[in-house]
Amino acid sequence: MSDRLSDVQFWNGLEEVPRGLGPTAVTIGNFDGVHLGHQEVLTRLVAAAHGHADAGAQAVAITFDPHPLQVHRPDESPVMLTGSAEKIQRLAETGIDALLVLHYNLDLAGLTAEEFVKTYFVDTLNASVVVIGHDVRFGRGNSGNFETMVELGHRYGFTVLGVDDFALSGRSVAETERRCSSTWVREALDAGDVAAAAEVLGRPHAVLGEVVHGAARGRDLGFPTANLGSDSEGMIPADGVYAGWLVDAAGTRWPAAISVGSNPTFHGVERVVESHVIDRPTEAVEDFDLYGQHVRVEFIEHLRGMVAYEGVEKLVEQMYQDVEQTRQVLARLPVE
Repeated sequence: MSDRLSDVQFWNGLEEVPRGLGPTAVTIGNFDGVHLGHQEVLTRLVAAAHGHADAGAQAVAITFDPHPLQVHRPDESPVMLTGSAEKIQRLAETGIDALLVLHYNLDLAGLTAEEFVKTYFVDTLNASVVVIGHDVRFGRGNSGNFETMVELGHRYGFTVLGVDDFALSGRSVAETERRCSSTWVREALDAGDVAAAAEVLGRPHAVLGEVVHGAARGRDLGFPTANLGSDSEGMIPADGVYAGWLVDAAGTRWPAAISVGSNPTFHGVERVVESHVIDRPTEAVEDFDLYGQHVRVEFIEHLRGMVAYEGVEKLVEQMYQDVEQTRQVLARLPVE
């Protein structure tokens, strides 16, 4: 994952935006997961800004924290695909010049569509171009839509560029019967289909967190694991065993057999993400210690569901098979 954060201006609220900014090209969205549909909008945003008649135009994305549903209907709010840090990093990688994060609360939600656009797009960002999907909704009660934005553009002097629904590469929305969306990614992860989730995201789905001490059962069985703490960020896929990667704090990518679940063989209760790094160099075996590190666990392919085995011997036999299958899956991937 490239590091563009140092190249992006980050404004945490209206008061941090420099005075006299502009002109800008602006887009708005929750951007949960920053999937291929989001990336298309952001790519168009950057092109609109950098192709502007005024060479000084900046591409600015506006997003919210927390997600609006967490404020309005917390019981119905979906699990976020990524944590805030991951989302910001992914947004930065699209080439935007600046990111404005607005703290979402009832005061912000109470602004009419015109009040919102005038306050943020016009008075604060001096927008010349607004790039949005045709399904955009904004303002009090989601009363504003694409047509509203076009009308406000005429009123306040900015152009509106609409971006069509984005389908998977090589297929139309009609062929897939749906557009790329955060909902699609969640459904795939709920089903354990991490390969489908990766198609929509344009990259493997990942969970990030600190490696903590567990029950050490894996080590006792000859399969030591790096266990993520309960405060990890990113939606955890369905219970099961996966082939994937563990990326350590130094950025080294280790092939890993990943277990998600509650260890039914040992009558566990708490769901845990455990990664067994395979094929470590001989010199790294003894000194391999990930405790306390913040790592990234990337899910490549679902291998099997979670099963309660009758006896440790059968479990160990299956774990050897999982490791071999993981090795085969990762060997098929193109070399980065």
